[in-house]
Amino acid sequence: MINLNNEESAAVDGFRCGFVAIVGQPNVGKSTLMNHLIGQKLSITSRKAQTTRHRITGILTSETAQFVFVDTPGFQKRFRNALNQAMNRSVTTTLADVDAILFVVEAGRFGPADQAVLELLPKDRPVILVINKVDMLPNKSALFPFIEEVAQSFNFAAIVPVSAQKGLKLDVLVSAIEPLLPESVPMFGEDQITDRNERFLASEIIREKIFRMMGEELPYVMAVEIEKFEEETLADGRELRRIYAAILVDRENQKPILIGKNGTKLKKIATDARIDMEKLFDAKVHLEVWVKVKSGWADDTRLVRQFGYE
Repeated sequence: MINLNNEESAAVDGFRCGFVAIVGQPNVGKSTLMNHLIGQKLSITSRKAQTTRHRITGILTSETAQFVFVDTPGFQKRFRNALNQAMNRSVTTTLADVDAILFVVEAGRFGPADQAVLELLPKDRPVILVINKVDMLPNKSALFPFIEEVAQSFNFAAIVPVSAQKGLKLDVLVSAIEPLLPESVPMFGEDQITDRNERFLASEIIREKIFRMMGEELPYVMAVEIEKFEEETLADGRELRRIYAAILVDRENQKPILIGKNGTKLKKIATDARIDMEKLFDAKVHLEVWVKVKSGWADDTRLVRQFGYE
C-alpha cells in the first residue's frame, strides 16, 4: 500500500480531473467546440462532413479541474467501408471510457441522425445536451420549445445553449461539466493541451487545408501520411521541423485535382499548412508535400489501421 504524503493529499482534495467525450452527428460543430474550449486549434474544421476521423484529445486545466476533452468522428451510417466502420467504432469505444459526455446538436434541428447518436449513449454516464449555433437561429423565441422537445428524449444532466464559433456561454458549459468529474490529481501537465504528438498534428493540419481548399471537388477518400518527421536545433537556437508528407488519393485522375495548374493548389495547401504548424509548434517548419495514388485504401482494414484509424 502506498501512502500519499500531505502535499499530494492536498493536491487531490477538491481538484477534479476526467475525460469528456464530445459526440454528435457530422457537422454540428464538435471540433469547433473543442478548439474554443481549450483555446487552441487542434481538431480540424471545415464545412465538409466527417472531416474529423480520429479521436482528438484536448486538455483544459483550471485552478480547480482538468478537463480532458475527446473530439470524436461524427457517427454516421451512410458509408460502409472499412474507414467508416473504424470511425464509428471509435465513437462507441470512447463512450465506454469517459466520465461525462457532451451531446452536441444544432439549434432548431433534431432529426433521425441525432436520434441515432443519442441511442448510442450509455445510461450510466452523465450526458450534457449542448445546443450549438444558437446565434444562427433565425427565430430566437423558438429556442425554448426546441429545448423542451429534445429534453424529453433523454435524462440529461444539464442543457447548455452555446455558440462554439463565437465562444458564447462556454464558461457556463465548463461550470456544468466540472462537478461531473471525479476528484483526482491532474493526469497531464498544466501547460499541456493535447496528448497527440507533433507528427500526428502535422497530418491533421494538412488534411484541414485540403478540405478548405478543395471543398466539394475533393473525394471523400483521401488521407495524409507523414513519411518523415525530423527535429533539429538551428545555429541561432531556433527549433526546426523537417516534414515530408504524402497526400493519398484513390484514383489517378484525382491527382491533378489536388495539384492544380502548375502546382498552384498544392503549393497553397502546403504554405497554409506550414504557417499553422509554425504557430502550433512554435518552431520553423520546412514542409514538402506530394500526391500519391493508393487505390482502395479506405476499404482495406490493414491500411486503415496503418494510418491510425483504429
